[in-house]
Amino acid sequence: MSPATPRPGRLGHSPVVLRDGQWRLVSGAGSIVATDPTFTSMLDGFAQAMAAADQAVADLRARQSESPASDSGGQR
Repeated sequence: MSPATPRPGRLGHSPVVLRDGQWRLVSGAGSIVATDPTFTSMLDGFAQAMAAADQAVADLRARQSESPASDSGGQR
């Protein structure tokens, strides 16, 4: 499986946005481009982890919708 690719847009509920391949820190007053390589690599890693988690949840939901309705042995 290949690593998940971060999608453009806001990173979770943080003040960080990926736009045009650049990380930006945003506030009500405007935004600035994040240029520190250590910081941006951490943002890349976090965004990849979030994308992978989103994909895992989507896969679980797809599997649950494919499960036969008669298989209720695992319900609590």
